[in-house]
Amino acid sequence: MAALLRARDELDARIAALTGRSARPGDVGEFIAAQVFDIELADTAVQAGYDGVFRSDPLAGRTVNIKTYGDAFTGLDISPHPCDYYLILSGPARPPGAVRHHPWRISAAYLLDARRLLETLTARGVKIGIATSIRRSDLEVAQVFPTVGVDVPIRLTAAQTALLSLFA
Repeated sequence: MAALLRARDELDARIAALTGRSARPGDVGEFIAAQVFDIELADTAVQAGYDGVFRSDPLAGRTVNIKTYGDAFTGLDISPHPCDYYLILSGPARPPGAVRHHPWRISAAYLLDARRLLETLTARGVKIGIATSIRRSDLEVAQVFPTVGVDVPIRLTAAQTALLSLFA
């Protein structure tokens, strides 16, 4: 166990050197999202409300809270601080039963308009906060990778899709 943890620490240190932040899944996801979606990350990884600002049109200047989950269908952490969009990078759905290891993958990406999401959830009477219940349909219409939902503010380029595919 000690040797495995030392090896993991070495890999985490290399990842942290590359990202300029920790090797935690959320920080890694923010780094990847910044590269793929042309996002200027905030100076600190603990800024309230949003993680960065889109640099390119059509969302240039809009704030984004980036979430990285092993499985986005388990709930969304919605901050009380405002942002314009939630960008969710999700791994594959977890298989039923006791899973001891969930591989780090990006099998889907979703871009949700934060204001509309909050309006929808409030109208349903959903409690907003940590692990906010999201319907599968809420995510499917906002999917930008690998398929495109019906309610997306952007369409990925072939280059963006290829980048995300590296992590699938």
